[in-house]
Amino acid sequence: MMMQRTTLLLPMAIEATMLAQQQRGMATLKTISMRLKSVKNIQKITQSMKMVSAAKYARAERDLKAARPYGIGAQQFFEKTEIVPDEKAEPKKLLIAVTSDRGLCGAVHTGVARLIRGELAVDDTNTKVFCVGDKSRAILARLYGKNILMVANEIGRLPPTFLDASKIAHEVLNTGYEYTEGKIVYNKFKSVVSYQCSTLPIFSGPTVEKSEKLATYDSLDSDVIKSYLEFSLASLIFFTMKEGACSEQSSRMTAMDNASKNAGEMIDKLTLTFNRTRQAVITRELIEIISGAAALT
Repeated sequence: MMMQRTTLLLPMAIEATMLAQQQRGMATLKTISMRLKSVKNIQKITQSMKMVSAAKYARAERDLKAARPYGIGAQQFFEKTEIVPDEKAEPKKLLIAVTSDRGLCGAVHTGVARLIRGELAVDDTNTKVFCVGDKSRAILARLYGKNILMVANEIGRLPPTFLDASKIAHEVLNTGYEYTEGKIVYNKFKSVVSYQCSTLPIFSGPTVEKSEKLATYDSLDSDVIKSYLEFSLASLIFFTMKEGACSEQSSRMTAMDNASKNAGEMIDKLTLTFNRTRQAVITRELIEIISGAAALT
């Protein structure tokens, strides 16, 4: 009786095992197929973003050439007057971080935040940060949230204009923070594949008035100096925003190109795995059919 039951159960167990193997193979093929489709969609998105970034980069590079005289002219004033911070006064530093609200552009924003973190690590008591763009705020808020003076949002969606820079300069001068010296931290565009995190010095009105070589320029009273400092700060911010925008678009274009290449490599590997798995399933099914036919004969 026991032998008869074993004889009946053995074919049923073999059939159940074969069915489970077949279902496992089909499930694996379905999973690989879904993954392959997902990666192909991602590659289409990254290729589209690369094309958009390439068009925006071409426009940003043209705008940067027109904006460079603003920055060069403002820098020459500070260089020729040889302005230095007052050593007797209490040192108060202001750092303006020029970033944007958008990501997917490599280490453009983290480089600016890293340089500012280094400055704050030396002295975070007498240093304040004005964030141009939400990315710098998001990086710095975790450790140095108390040092953030103000944040300018909606940066990077459209090309920066001199009106945007003027509004930022106006807010910087009206924050009520009396700084003796400061820096604008930004990304300086060098080529399509390279940029450099740089700084530009800025000074307050009282510091500029104490410069010994300011007498080189005639008819300078406090109102004229105040007006010019506001214009020069707006010019420097406009120049650095254009530099940062060009660096961001070139970096995003490079990042999306690398992402598309990585997606292409992943598609090749998944296609090879899918073909091997499908071939293994077909081979196993053929073996089962042939074995069943041989058992019947």
